[in-house]
Order: sequence, then structure tokens, then C-alpha cells
Amino acid sequence: MKAVVCEKLGPPETLVIKELDAPTASAGEVVISVKAAALNFFDTLIIEGKYQYRPDCPFSPGAEIAGIVKSVGPDVTEFAQGDRAIAYLGWGGARQEVVAPVGRVVKLPDGIADEAAAGLTVTYGTTIHALKDRAALQPGETLAVLGASGGVGQAAVEIGKVMGARVIACASSEDKLEFCRELGADETINYAETGLKTALKEATGGKGVDVVYDPVGGPLAEQALRATGWNGRFLVIGFASGDIPKLPLNLVLLKGCQVVGVFWGDHTEREPDKHRANMATLLDWCRSGKIKPHIYKTYALEETVNALQDLAERKVKGKAIVIP
Repeated sequence: MKAVVCEKLGPPETLVIKELDAPTASAGEVVISVKAAALNFFDTLIIEGKYQYRPDCPFSPGAEIAGIVKSVGPDVTEFAQGDRAIAYLGWGGARQEVVAPVGRVVKLPDGIADEAAAGLTVTYGTTIHALKDRAALQPGETLAVLGASGGVGQAAVEIGKVMGARVIACASSEDKLEFCRELGADETINYAETGLKTALKEATGGKGVDVVYDPVGGPLAEQALRATGWNGRFLVIGFASGDIPKLPLNLVLLKGCQVVGVFWGDHTEREPDKHRANMATLLDWCRSGKIKPHIYKTYALEETVNALQDLAERKVKGKAIVIP
């Protein structure tokens, strides 16, 4: 089988295409023929050794896939050959076949395309966990989404609307904000042209936002924290800017607000029942059209380098999908 392989840490152009032996399923595992693999911004960090997960080389990028179960381990009863499935792998998805632990695999119902399903697990899974489990977002509350045109940003705009929030999408250009309006954002803020704190305060009539969803980090984080209202929740999703901010804790005290960490990867391991319930909800929403994962572009396996470069250059609105 063909696979995209990171043999040594470095930028996307150091990746290679290799022929590897097909995997086999051991106890508690399934082998899946990959129909679509989704790439995320963090894949650009993993291949350079800059992410919190640091797999040993060689490995493949790609944390999430959709496909068909090819074979199952000797003790596996939950899945059978021919089942449609999605899986969260952490890494390793950019190849024609993958082996996955049963606990990370979810059956994929008919009516959802492989390309859409492949990009559902990480960004939407992170977001429903963040907004439902960590922030307890309520109908009528105000949700500010930073980096709103990216993968997790799109998910936050859509899920925020499904949950009944008033969504303020924040991004760095007008074309990105137009995309957010198409997703259903109620208001938009271009933080490349205006101060984020002031704009969020004005958008909420001085009250401040109830929930901030921040996958960006950097200097925007403190501005957004300063714009939270009383009992606000600031969700730490990630640091796409590459800069981990140091927040002044006196703001947390004065606002009576919470800074809430969202570590979705560990959540899937520590709270698997909640994770599976969240995925069932997401699949139901996707099938009914309440959420519509946006596919920025599909790439052949040999074009994985191009996909990662597009992600690194912030060109991708929604999801980048590799078709092995």
C-alpha cells in the first residue's frame, strides 16, 4: 500500500511517498481501507516536532479518516468487514490502509459522504466537547470565535448556532469573514483592522461575551479575555499563532470568569462514553443538515505536501481532505 511518510522531522516538502506492507489487525483492532483522510493545522506542527504529540519517525500525518472496514481482530464483535467507519488516530491517516483500536472507531451511517465524515472527528469533536461539556453554552448566550474560518473555527460557528448562541466570528480578512457569514455567523470582526477587545465590547453593548473560543493564542488571547463578561468562559483550544500567551490572572478575578482548558484528545481516552455520545450527536446533525463540514479542497495522496503547505499558509477555509 502507498503511504505519506515523515522519515525525519521537517517542513512538508521533506515528506515522501512509500510503499509499505499492508497492516493486520491484532486483538482489539480493525483494519480500515481509507477513503478519505483529513488534515488539520496541527499536522503541520507534528511533522516538525512542534506539537504536544511527538510520534517517533517514521510516521504518517493525518489524525482522522473515513473508510471501509477491511478486517477485524480475533476478539472484535462491534465491527465486521464492509462496515463504513470513521476513526481518530492521532496521526497515521495519510495512507491507503490503517489499523485502529476499536475504541477509536465509530460506525458511519449511510447518507454522509466519506469526505465530510473524515473531517468530522477532530474539529467538530473538539468543538462539541468544548461548547457542551466544558463551557455549558446556553441558548441566547454570546459566543466569540477566533480564527473562525479555519477547521475548528468553522465547527465552532456551526455548533454554536445549533446550540442557540449568538455567534461573533473573528478572523483576519474580509474573504474569511464572508465565509463565516455563509456559515451562519451573526456578526463578524476583522481583528487585522480593529482592536478585538473594543470590537467585542461594542458588539455586546459593553456587557462582554459569555464564551470565547480561542484556537489561535498569541496577543489576541488577552484582548479576548478582557472582552469577556461576568461569569464568562474563555476556552483554550490551541495555539495556531505559534505563541502561547501568558494571561494576567487579575482579569480572571475581576471578571469572575473561567479560563477552561480543552484537551479533546485526552477526553476521548478518559471519557470514552461521553466521546461516543458526542460523535453520535454530530453524525445525527450532519445527516440532518444542521452542520455541513466545508471541504476546502480534496488532494490526491501524492499532493499531501501541497495540502500541508496550504494549511501552514492559512489558505484553508474548512477542511483539507486527502483521497488515497
